[in-house]
Amino acid sequence: MGSTWIQLFVALIVLQMAVVSSAEESLCKPGFDSDLIFKVNRKHLKKSRRLGKGMLTSSNSYCFMLPECGCARLLCPFLCLGDQVEHNKRHPDVDVYYFPKSSNGLRRMKRDWVIPPINVPENSNGPFPLKMVTIRSSEDKIKKIIYSITGPGATEDPVGLFTMDKDTGDLFVHQRLDREKQAHYKLFTHTDVAGSSKAEDPMEIIINVIDMNDNKPIFEQTSYVAEVAESSPKGTTVIQVKATDADEPGNDNSIIKYTILSQEPKLPSDSMFAIDTDNGAIMVKGVGLDREKYPEYSLDIQAADMKGEGLNGKTKVILKVTDSNDNPPVFTVSTGSVEENAVGVLVVKMLVTDEDKPNTPAWNAKFKIVGGNPDKLFSIETGSSKQEGIIKTAQGLDFEKSRTHTLEVIVENGVPFAIPLTTSTATVVVTVKDVNEPPIFKEKEMTVQKPEDLPVESVVIKSEAEDPDFERENTVKYKIIDDAENWLTVDEDSGLVKVKSLMDRESPNVTDNKYTVLLGAFDNDLVPATGTGTLIIILEDVNDNAPAIVEREAQVCHQRTPVLLSIVDKDEAAHSAPYSVAVHEKYSANWTAKMNEKTGIELFLKSDIPGGKYKVVLRVADRGNLDQESSINVEVCTCLENGLCPLTGTGLPAYIWGILGGLLLLLGEDTFFRNERMSILCKYWLMDVLVDTEDGGWKEDQRGKRIVYDGSDGESDPFFLIFLVCD
Repeated sequence: MGSTWIQLFVALIVLQMAVVSSAEESLCKPGFDSDLIFKVNRKHLKKSRRLGKGMLTSSNSYCFMLPECGCARLLCPFLCLGDQVEHNKRHPDVDVYYFPKSSNGLRRMKRDWVIPPINVPENSNGPFPLKMVTIRSSEDKIKKIIYSITGPGATEDPVGLFTMDKDTGDLFVHQRLDREKQAHYKLFTHTDVAGSSKAEDPMEIIINVIDMNDNKPIFEQTSYVAEVAESSPKGTTVIQVKATDADEPGNDNSIIKYTILSQEPKLPSDSMFAIDTDNGAIMVKGVGLDREKYPEYSLDIQAADMKGEGLNGKTKVILKVTDSNDNPPVFTVSTGSVEENAVGVLVVKMLVTDEDKPNTPAWNAKFKIVGGNPDKLFSIETGSSKQEGIIKTAQGLDFEKSRTHTLEVIVENGVPFAIPLTTSTATVVVTVKDVNEPPIFKEKEMTVQKPEDLPVESVVIKSEAEDPDFERENTVKYKIIDDAENWLTVDEDSGLVKVKSLMDRESPNVTDNKYTVLLGAFDNDLVPATGTGTLIIILEDVNDNAPAIVEREAQVCHQRTPVLLSIVDKDEAAHSAPYSVAVHEKYSANWTAKMNEKTGIELFLKSDIPGGKYKVVLRVADRGNLDQESSINVEVCTCLENGLCPLTGTGLPAYIWGILGGLLLLLGEDTFFRNERMSILCKYWLMDVLVDTEDGGWKEDQRGKRIVYDGSDGESDPFFLIFLVCD
């Protein structure tokens, strides 16, 4: 019974408090949307205190707990808003937020004290600075309080967007806000007692930038192009357009509705198409699409926010009406295969049927590849039967680039259709068969420049090749296919080319200082394939060839007329002339030599010596002092008027005269002499001729077997020395 009275007493106290509270002006201003408002005295806002009872189902604040009973309980200390104090009377247009009161003055606050979010509309016209709210301490009447804020927008970038009056706690914004740039700002407010080091914990302030409808919908494309088949039924979706709105998602400012503003042409009706107002899908609405009559439609589309009543953007949609295959011919083959790299080989034969009269222009078929052949890899021609299309490869196919090719082929007759008919089309899928391809050098032609005396084992170049058959995972190795002088070697695994033996620029296999080597790169497939690359070595000349005298025999007259000798040097000009010449000391008593102005040697008889055969050794050096000795056989004689030694029987061995005499006897009647001409008919070719003439000479006649001499006259040319070799 006693407990019943206690419960009744508590109920009366609660009822009295509720009546008093309802009589008071509202002291608390919730910062949350709700359908039920409890008027609660500030002193009752204690943690876990029951505030009232109602049919609450949800709350957007973490400070309230909603158990199954629907009771609202406070989970954290709560800050009351909007006290009607003198300051608020002076500024009735803004909210005043108070720090909680303390019986012992200022005290350190718990971090879960919250201030409801401050909502500020974007694009405000001011005037700036614009006061938003006032933050006050309940102790500011008895103590000097200093207010401040920190955080992005205050003390961090963008610095100075928000400020707080240190004396009054007024919070200002200094310029218009843009929600699309930043939708929320998180600041911290601080209160300190002047002259005291003791400070409160900062309280969090959330500033929400309220969206305004300042962005119109924008289409993803300025124009769209789509195709619609002329046989499309109603409801067929042709294309979907899409626009976006930068305003806040989920409210009317960004909710877009689509409409068709106009259609051109307006035939056969002005509503051939419809658009889904919510998702922008354009569909076929009317009947009568006819590509031959109306091949294209142009639609003006609008997207408007505010559910279609606000700002709007526009775009254009071009719809191309395509032909429909109402009665296409049936192709008997639609696939084919071919090995890669094969050119001009058959891929597939496409057979068609035609109900027109056979072997007439209206029956004969013509084929054309209209799709899937941008690189002209395939060709098509009509077969001899006039009812088959023969597809071949026009270029080598590459399995590694594309394993299949899809071709679109059309067939027409030799004359135009008499009535509107659909062009027959077929799709041909060509499968490419993989074959082992040879490795490919990264550089098909490699050029290097090296000195001809490059030491053995020196690196010339590193050749590199890759196997295009990447799926086969073959290994590439290297070899030398052609090295005429056998100067080089290549490492089988690395492709490193080195010198095996010294190179020589003067080799007959070197042309214009270039030596060419053929390299090979091969794989390790079951059937290996080899690719080739060319290595060109430009050989730099070095002075490695001494000059030599060309003539090995000469005649010198007792009259001391000099004989001219010529010089040859295989090196380039930089390592050749000017030359110097000297007579070997063993022969210098009778002979002397000097260089003439034309890089030739003049050999002189220095003293009178008997006529006969002599040997003279000359030493010739080039500009780099590289020299060598040349031995010359010199005949000394008393020369004739023409400057030559006379020919005598003793001048030639007896066996040579015997051979010449026997030759003349063998030739018999085919050999004859005339004053103007001598001819010899034989099966021999001219090898060498010494002729005592200035304006005559030997030549071969047109029959290829007659050696003809043309001289001024026989008496002035009495001596001939003919050397013949058998064919």
